[in-house]
Amino acid sequence: DRTAELLTSLAGKHSVVVVEHDMDFVRSIAKKVTVLHQGSVLAEGSMDDVQNDQKVIEVYLGE
Repeated sequence: DRTAELLTSLAGKHSVVVVEHDMDFVRSIAKKVTVLHQGSVLAEGSMDDVQNDQKVIEVYLGE
């Protein structure tokens, strides 16, 4: 995907903020993920860390 290539290239020299709900796309480009909930940081880390974070699971999956 051209967008992913462009963002990855830019991230080599700049900070890049991407707001996206497509987690497959995020996984393809992100080294660090920040999850926001009601205007505050809920979790931050690698995609695997964030997806396994109990707070994220409770808020976004209702478990």
